[in-house]
Amino acid sequence: MRYVIIPGINGSDEDHWQTIWQTEWGPSATRISPSSWDEPDLDDWCQAIDQAVGQSPSADVVLVAHSLGCLAASCWIARRRSDIRGVLLVAPPDNAGPTFPAEASTFTAVKATPLQVPGLVISSDDDPYCSPDVALRLAADWRLDRVSAGFAGHINSASRLGRWDFGRALLTAFTAGTRRP
Repeated sequence: MRYVIIPGINGSDEDHWQTIWQTEWGPSATRISPSSWDEPDLDDWCQAIDQAVGQSPSADVVLVAHSLGCLAASCWIARRRSDIRGVLLVAPPDNAGPTFPAEASTFTAVKATPLQVPGLVISSDDDPYCSPDVALRLAADWRLDRVSAGFAGHINSASRLGRWDFGRALLTAFTAGTRRP
């Protein structure tokens, strides 16, 4: 199995669970490399996902997205292909909400439509970028299950989760259910 890491705006720093997981996975993980980290462009991010997924058979790939990366991943799946193994969407933001970053304006048009891949949404009950109600609606629109991480803020470095073993356990359980014969 291969993991494609899709961070949010500005990437994930060294204290972010995505970076910690990527380090632990070693060559089994690839991080997208868009040219627009600071002023995110949706097409650029989707091309970066294309490049990262293209490094191995897509049927073995699980996308691991955080925040704005969730919107990029869902858009990429809808536009490109649905033959990846699965997608983990953590702390998706409300792209119509008042705290959505203005510099990510190309992401405001992303609509949550049914994803034709197995997936799981993990959200926090006190995320400043997405209320629990909106997270539930996004999960329902994507036709994915949603799990609450409790009160974990934006589930990022500021949340001080470190390795975030709860999320890792959910990913392990989720991917066990996506095994192909």
